[in-house]
Amino acid sequence: MSTPAPAAAAEAPKGGGKKKLIIIIAAVLVLVLGGGGAALMLMKKKAPVDGEEDGAEAAHEPAPAQHAPKPGTPPVFVPLEPFTVNLADKDVDRFAQVGITLEVVDAKTADQIKAYLPAIRSNILMVLSYKTSAELLSREGKEKLAKEVKRESVRPMGIELEDEEAEEDPPEDAPKKKKKKKKKVAVFSPVSNVLFSTFIVQ
Repeated sequence: MSTPAPAAAAEAPKGGGKKKLIIIIAAVLVLVLGGGGAALMLMKKKAPVDGEEDGAEAAHEPAPAQHAPKPGTPPVFVPLEPFTVNLADKDVDRFAQVGITLEVVDAKTADQIKAYLPAIRSNILMVLSYKTSAELLSREGKEKLAKEVKRESVRPMGIELEDEEAEEDPPEDAPKKKKKKKKKVAVFSPVSNVLFSTFIVQ
């Protein structure tokens, strides 16, 4: 009678150990699943907040420059190195050498432009390389180029200006025009003017 008692005693802890192991595994699974669910919820909440913050930062960047400079304040100019590009003429090889100076609202904006200069130059080169000599030789073509350069020079800073030409082309689309007008009110360009210092087409 004394022999079966220890065997029963030995089986009891084994059964208890299995139950404890199952309980621990279940608890770990609950914690892992709960933690994963909480992480997903936080990430979903953070994504729109981050987007809002980015939008807020983009809106705040040009905000100081929105105020017109005081009367008598000289403008600030940022001269860019001259651009030399092959033009998009199909019949003949033509190229253009264009010197561009950006007029900005203040010295702080000039420093900001200088920080983004490689990206700005790349954008302007892309615009120039799609032009033909006929487009660049006309006054209207130069004015259109100035608008495009202005738009592309602020794009690396996260500022999207409306394409005025695109707005003029489809006059039948009234809803699109309304959307563009709303955007125009909100967006301010720190580049107030684009000036050409040299313009050679050969």
